[in-house]
Amino acid sequence: MKRLVILGAGESGTGAAILGQQQGFDVFVSDKGQIQKKYKDLLQRLGVAWEENQHTESKILNADLVIKSPGIPDSVSLVQNIAAQSIPIISEIELASQYTNALTLGITGSDGKTTTTMMAYHLLKAEDLNVGIGGNIGDSYAQLVANHNYDHHVIEISSFQLDGVHTFKPHIAIITNIVPDHLDRYQYQFDKYIDAKFRITM
Repeated sequence: MKRLVILGAGESGTGAAILGQQQGFDVFVSDKGQIQKKYKDLLQRLGVAWEENQHTESKILNADLVIKSPGIPDSVSLVQNIAAQSIPIISEIELASQYTNALTLGITGSDGKTTTTMMAYHLLKAEDLNVGIGGNIGDSYAQLVANHNYDHHVIEISSFQLDGVHTFKPHIAIITNIVPDHLDRYQYQFDKYIDAKFRITM
């Protein structure tokens, strides 16, 4: 059984825990802060091991695969230590994409991505298609994949989520626009932020 370690127990982290357990991983969730009660209760119902207010490296560096919360920068020392051990680090978006055959519409952009995602979902739903919505809004992509059997997915995806994808390829990709944003995450280099957004078109 492969060990899946998830850093961050928010919406994407708990969604990844649900899907990871469903797919037979030995799942451990670690959050440096306090875990919200609704997510803690969910992890307890699943029987997933977790910790809060700390990252215990001995419980993390024995992973076969690490999923990192979008809010954790690659520059933090723990992430650097994981990478130094050659342990793959991916996003919850990447994990979810490996366990669905649904036709996926991925939407990103600096502005307007939530509105565009909701509009696209509304249009597909109006055509009586079996469609789900998630990602950066609503349920995480992993939870959408784990708990439903939709034929179509409309997914809002942030640049932080796209930083951790390697093989994820939505069937249709939309970039609403790109203007300077979150540049502190990208060493104040606009080109790096642009590159992150364009990962949706790989």
